[in-house]
Amino acid sequence: MNFARQRLCQCRLLPKSRGRLYSQAHPEPRKPASRVTAINLGLGAVAGLSYYFFYPDESRSAPTSTTALLSPSHFTPSTVISNEVSGPDTKLLELVVPPELLPSRESSTSPFDPIWSVYIKDDDIQVERPYTPLEGVDEHGRMLFWIKKYPKGEVGRWLHSKNPGEKIELRGPLTTWPWKEGEWDEIIMISGGTGITPFYQLFHIVISRSSQSKTRFTLLHSSRTPAELPPPRIVDSLSTFAAQNPDKFRIELFVDSREGPPPPAHLPSVHLGRIGRPAIERTLGVDNRASWWRSPFGKPEAPKSNRKILFLVCGPDPMINAISGPFGRNFSQGPIGGVLGEMGFSANEVRKL
Repeated sequence: MNFARQRLCQCRLLPKSRGRLYSQAHPEPRKPASRVTAINLGLGAVAGLSYYFFYPDESRSAPTSTTALLSPSHFTPSTVISNEVSGPDTKLLELVVPPELLPSRESSTSPFDPIWSVYIKDDDIQVERPYTPLEGVDEHGRMLFWIKKYPKGEVGRWLHSKNPGEKIELRGPLTTWPWKEGEWDEIIMISGGTGITPFYQLFHIVISRSSQSKTRFTLLHSSRTPAELPPPRIVDSLSTFAAQNPDKFRIELFVDSREGPPPPAHLPSVHLGRIGRPAIERTLGVDNRASWWRSPFGKPEAPKSNRKILFLVCGPDPMINAISGPFGRNFSQGPIGGVLGEMGFSANEVRKL
């Protein structure tokens, strides 16, 4: 999953655009050239220092270490094990870091508790982007990533070109969202494209292994076409577990278009259209005719106002905007808008990843 560049570009461009529009509407008298130059130099210095301290500088990079434990403070070399095509413009990339460089998992605050990601660096242009390991990291140091190649995504294109045996530097882990058992009665995950990766990590590490958990999970996932749905290694595990544990996990798939080959027959029925209010209401049991969670007597379960429900949303910016409202400044959560805002959910009930 990699939308950081797009959001960073928006943060850089919007203030400049607003300033230009303001100056056109409210022209100011000309100042002497020398004074303008001095002011511009001063403003430029302040802006430069502000950017240096508050935004990541893609031309600077953390040091590289081959002996220190994996950490966000430095890059660790990893080796490509495989890099296989998994769909239009996507690949499943498997890396391995030396297992002796993995931090301990024994502490109560393990750095590998979901949901976490790592930054991967494109050595050619010294740019890094965050990616979420689908299955975390195993005891041998292996990590699996689902990588999409975007037309203007430098790191994604670079990763698609890597061959087995080549080196890739990464740093982390960094917590994306901390899972806590017993905090929520129900978690509804809404994703688009490779935005499913943090939810699959949560599924692989928590949902599929926590037999005693009382939290119920629903995943609503959208792709543009059936061919762009997650590859079998991802979606088959999800659909199989859902079929075997209907009281614990549900999954619904959506596509914008049925263009191209149909989805595999063993998958749950794929809905045509984008994820919207009807799908969310159905998940919550608002539409009793199609409620998923049913009482022991086989009747739809009515929504309960005292249920602790959390929405996790991850995907392309247009989808996030439509479902939960855009991010705020400097990638903050921002106010809740979109469909969830219209339905009255608060910032305590929605998390944008």
